[in-house]
Amino acid sequence: MFKHYFKGIEGIASYPMVLLVIFLLFFTGMIVYLWKSDKTFMKKMSEMPLSEDNQDSYSSKLKNTSGL
Repeated sequence: MFKHYFKGIEGIASYPMVLLVIFLLFFTGMIVYLWKSDKTFMKKMSEMPLSEDNQDSYSSKLKNTSGL
């Protein structure tokens, strides 16, 4: 069904190669970014949802706003 629509598009054969290059550049960039990022910051952010300090401050904010 879609072959009929794609036949009318000029240069359609180059689209898959362009998309593959964009895909590879994006994920290569993400790997380089994560490899060069600050490991202590990443560790802190990964532990943030489980930290007791974060939960206590959030629950205290909820208690303060619930007494309206």
